[in-house]
Amino acid sequence: MDFNLSPEQKAIQKLCREFAENEIAPRAQEMDRTGEFPYDIIKKMGELGLLGLPISKKYSGAGTDYLTYAIALEEISRADASIGITVSAHISLPCNALNHFGTEEQKQKWLVPMAQGKMLGAFGLTEPSAGSDAGATQTTAELRDAQWIINGSKCFITNAGTDISGLVIITAVTGKREDGRSEISNFIVPRGTKGYSQGPKYDKMGWRAADTRELIFSDCKIPKENLLGELGGGFRQFLQVLDAARISMAALSVGVAQACLDASLKYAKERVQFGRPISKFQAISFKLADMATEIELARLVYYKAAWLKDNKKPYAKEAAMAKLFASEISVKCANEAVQIHGGYGFMDDFDVSRYYRDVKVNTIGEGTSEVQRIVIARQLGC
Repeated sequence: MDFNLSPEQKAIQKLCREFAENEIAPRAQEMDRTGEFPYDIIKKMGELGLLGLPISKKYSGAGTDYLTYAIALEEISRADASIGITVSAHISLPCNALNHFGTEEQKQKWLVPMAQGKMLGAFGLTEPSAGSDAGATQTTAELRDAQWIINGSKCFITNAGTDISGLVIITAVTGKREDGRSEISNFIVPRGTKGYSQGPKYDKMGWRAADTRELIFSDCKIPKENLLGELGGGFRQFLQVLDAARISMAALSVGVAQACLDASLKYAKERVQFGRPISKFQAISFKLADMATEIELARLVYYKAAWLKDNKKPYAKEAAMAKLFASEISVKCANEAVQIHGGYGFMDDFDVSRYYRDVKVNTIGEGTSEVQRIVIARQLGC
């Protein structure tokens, strides 16, 4: 078993780490305070090829494997989770969906500019009444005169409302199956389509610089050819997309957890109490040791899930395990980081305050921790 990264993986890891340290980290606090979307940073990332890492070179991507992409996402998220989720929600969801299920025409029209970083994509699954129960989708799409008429709404959708957002891929009910359940299909809805609008940006606990909104569809008309994949195949498609997205959420979680450890270790060596640095006290050093151990385990489990995906082996269970463990460890590490910083950790002047607010949603997005346990239990045959 070889745990060494390839030269390409090391090069991209180094590129992302340096970019994150030089371009993202110095502005992270200000972006969190203002909530302004960082167009210039996203543009630079597009120019570096970071917004299409696992997409084939045929479609203007970098053609890396999924592990390389996850490693890059960890480094980016280590500097700022808002940038991390912007990248993850773009690549892991709409880019991945188009890459796997799009026609050649759809890929040339949409995937190419998305991989180039010229436009952002979004993925609309969650609704007010359909979160963990994704099969309860209420948004409908009816075919009339070679056009799909879409009505409904989506909530908590990332990347749909920026000036460079190009499309959202949504799930919608297109009929009834033989067993009486809803037939769900996926559709590409370009931004600017009549009848499609976005609500105001949410005021969020964390991920403040990321664009997250409600989407509204009122007699929204799209061409018949904007159906993504086969009619009625939407449920299977988005489950496959979410499996991959869970790996990226695990990588994002590890990135923030590592940032928590970095900040805590630095502070513990500098903060003097009772005549010595607090890192010398067992109460603090054990916290740091536990954080380092759990972060390493979380990293290894997402590495394995990504490796399985890259080698075309079943990975749904491992992806759920990676997402579950890494997201919960990120919350634990952020909590310990604030504790180690004491009163300073409660102040927004210190990065750990932002980390604490950013990580909680990691246990919710791309499937809650409870849903991950359901997925794992089913994979175990329960």
